[in-house]
Amino acid sequence: MVQPNVRFAPPGTEPARVEREYPLTDAERRALTPQNVQTLTQEQVDQIYVRLTAGRVPDGPFRGDLFYPRDANGRAQLRDLPEPAPGVLGHVATLKVERLARLLWRGKVFFRSQGILRNRIDGIGVLRPIIRDFDTIPKLTFDGETTYLLFPAKVSCGQSLLDPRQPSIVIDYAQGPSIEGYRPVPDAIAGPDGLNIRDEVRRVRPGFYLGRAYFGSRFALNFTLIDPATAGAADSDGSQDCTP
Repeated sequence: MVQPNVRFAPPGTEPARVEREYPLTDAERRALTPQNVQTLTQEQVDQIYVRLTAGRVPDGPFRGDLFYPRDANGRAQLRDLPEPAPGVLGHVATLKVERLARLLWRGKVFFRSQGILRNRIDGIGVLRPIIRDFDTIPKLTFDGETTYLLFPAKVSCGQSLLDPRQPSIVIDYAQGPSIEGYRPVPDAIAGPDGLNIRDEVRRVRPGFYLGRAYFGSRFALNFTLIDPATAGAADSDGSQDCTP
């Protein structure tokens, strides 16, 4: 995979200077894809993120992919992280975090009018030892794939942990228990008693978002969200930055 044709500042350049001296052109935004951003170093991914704005809160289903920093060793196992809902995932504790995430996660569904989202989960067999009522879990068919909807979270405009100069769209799993349909098992895995996940996203272009996931205050991984039906459409939301 060839790296995207995007300019970067020297490593270590402060975010305000990156944004001021290397603003992303329309051509550079169009050059970015969910696949080629994975060829970049974490420094380069961060430089792209700080040059983005939040855009309007997404609505509807998105295809997701995730990738770990290229300059990290990638060997972290689930048991190396803060205990995910004590004992709940003991049967997969030796799996690499990246492998487990790729087994389960297929994207997100935003419900903009409600200010919430749910995650599109596949490979549910990994969770079968802890879930007894599979038949009652909502499902969604999107992009040719039927997935379960689990791990709800609140969605709002908030401060970026990487770049507090301007807002990001913040996804807060700590508020999951207040959302209708919340299931303590397995949804608590994403909450403060589990992995304590907090996501934030900014828009690359219509239908395409770049995200960052944190375990507590610790950066964990990057992810992308794309809606194939709207990616590349006219930028009709350009003046509606981080609004519901």
